[in-house]
Amino acid sequence: MTITNYIKFDTDEFTKATGTGLVSTLDRDLDIKVVPFISDNPKAPTHRVFAKSPRGLDIEVGGIWKKLSNDKKPYYTLSIKGLKLNANLGRFPGQDDELVQAIIPWDPQD
Repeated sequence: MTITNYIKFDTDEFTKATGTGLVSTLDRDLDIKVVPFISDNPKAPTHRVFAKSPRGLDIEVGGIWKKLSNDKKPYYTLSIKGLKLNANLGRFPGQDDELVQAIIPWDPQD
């Protein structure tokens, strides 16, 4: 079975981790690359998300942001603008590998 909608990071030290993954929709599959992004801006993403153009160039398509839940627990969200995708990252079901994060889509709130 092929898994979709995931990112596999290279280390559990998330702020320094790079990763690769796959986002699948009904009309396309998008291979993504995730790289850390360092900024003094507290609203900046923690990671930039890239995909390949038809000519094979890396194009920035989105980002990952660190957020705090109502319980003050950290969690991460992913946004890919070209797909109009907003999602949370979480443990991938049935996987023993904690470096594999599921991309769990959600609808934006008005």
